[in-house]
Amino acid sequence: MENDIIKILLVEDNKDFAKLVQVYLQRHDKDKFSVCWKENYTDTMAELLSKGDYDIILMDYFLPGKNGLEITKELKEKKYDIPVVFLTVNKDFELAVDVMKLGVDDYLVKEEISSPVLPKTVISIIEKRRLKEQIMQVEISQKRLQAVRETLSGVLAEFERPIFGMKTLSAEFQTKLTAEDKRHYVKIIDENINRMIDKLEKLKSLKVYKTIKYIKDIKMIDLS
Repeated sequence: MENDIIKILLVEDNKDFAKLVQVYLQRHDKDKFSVCWKENYTDTMAELLSKGDYDIILMDYFLPGKNGLEITKELKEKKYDIPVVFLTVNKDFELAVDVMKLGVDDYLVKEEISSPVLPKTVISIIEKRRLKEQIMQVEISQKRLQAVRETLSGVLAEFERPIFGMKTLSAEFQTKLTAEDKRHYVKIIDENINRMIDKLEKLKSLKVYKTIKYIKDIKMIDLS
């Protein structure tokens, strides 16, 4: 994550404070953070609707129209899976409880932005989120692999019997036929049978669930 740019959506109605946030983040690492500033609920939702690819949201509580708590609740209801950090002017225990109930990732006092706390908090949250997504992808892959194995366990035997029967017939044809052109066609049949047997063996020993694009939106299991 060293060279990744962290895209931040800052929701703050105070122009001077918004500038300070950007200044202190740039001071920590000028090439690390990209900040988009919005002042209110309407502009915030419009920005998320048009882009929505932000890594994190820094949310002020006191905003014109809907406050930060109401906006965050709506984001959760609309399934925006973006971590949120609340910024407030003072430590309010009841507010902290309310935002944590919504699944907000952290809660910072505005005076802390001049310290390394803000950038470190942002980076830590992003790293945890990406690690969680990686673990989730591994778990999904393992579950799919298990499902494939369970499906194949009852199917492979049904494929193997006729294929090995064809293999036996092919061997018999090879010994009985003398014409060169007939042996040529039997050879083609034999090669295809061996190819099917090889795929069956790979399916039986499948250890990683990996797919490749086949046609359009159809994917197939990668046995390479």
